[in-house]
Amino acid sequence: MKKSDLINQNSVVEHIDIKSFDATPIIDAYSKMAFQARNLARAADIYTKMLADKDCSVILTLAGSLVSAGLKNSVVDMIRNNMVDAIVSTGANIVDQDFFEALGYRHYQGTPDVDDQELRKLAIDRIYDTYIDEDELRVCDAKIAEIADTLEARPYSSREFIAEMGKYLLNNNLGADSIVRVAYEHGVPIFVPAFSDCSAGFGLVFHQVKKKGAHMSIDSVADFRELTQIKIESGDTGLLMLAGGVPKNFVQDVVVSAEFLGHDVPMHKYAIQMTVADERDGALSGSTLKEACSWGKVDTVYEQMVFGELTLSFPLLASYGYHSKAWEARTAKNWNALFEGVTV
Repeated sequence: MKKSDLINQNSVVEHIDIKSFDATPIIDAYSKMAFQARNLARAADIYTKMLADKDCSVILTLAGSLVSAGLKNSVVDMIRNNMVDAIVSTGANIVDQDFFEALGYRHYQGTPDVDDQELRKLAIDRIYDTYIDEDELRVCDAKIAEIADTLEARPYSSREFIAEMGKYLLNNNLGADSIVRVAYEHGVPIFVPAFSDCSAGFGLVFHQVKKKGAHMSIDSVADFRELTQIKIESGDTGLLMLAGGVPKNFVQDVVVSAEFLGHDVPMHKYAIQMTVADERDGALSGSTLKEACSWGKVDTVYEQMVFGELTLSFPLLASYGYHSKAWEARTAKNWNALFEGVTV
């Protein structure tokens, strides 16, 4: 078997276009049903309330393999149409998947019913039913090291470094439809609290070994400080959380962080989590938003859990938000500009 037998241009994962269909009728119909249909309808209503609230900053969190599954353009359209003001993500979505595609590479449809030992021999990585060319991924790793080599030797927040990635794409006319580049162009900060836990880690290890004592580094505390600063400056905030993990906890914790610094800030006013995680094992990814209220992080007036797989549920919610046009009256927050000389 050859690599080309499994990876070919006819099986490229294509990204869904939330603008091409109006989910309003089906979501409105869901509101009259039960179970997760009604939960999704209520979540869509809460999301439009976030967008209509001009004083509210909308923070999107990404976990799980979303870009590789075909959800990249959904996030890009949200950025371009002022439907999100900041992003907190896993490194895989931003580097291994979005930046990877911005460099000209693709994810491919595959199957979980395959010999993974054979995939290993062919240097093909698998995410459930999706394939990635490992050789191309190594180029992505190396590009991260190349960008790091151009920077001053000092600590950077992940937001700063990802902005440099966006600048690289813009300057080299790459990835016009990538999350990283479009967020950079629109002043939307992207935070990756566990930045080394992805392809970026390999590239930065290579950079630090190569540069030894004169290298840049990622300061995760700076991430926390900067997102706390956004909470302080914004006041009212709404969360749209896709899956759970580190991004979920990180964005919820900024309320407590701001209070610890002596600022009287409200809990997150709106909160939606879309996940398949179960709350019964006590793990963070499945913990409910009502539970977060007990920690002083999320208010319970406008909160909704939606239990469903994201490739099914998220495009419907995003399309509903887009076609609601509630975003048309919003003013861009441009939170990236906040960090030009302003401190907590």
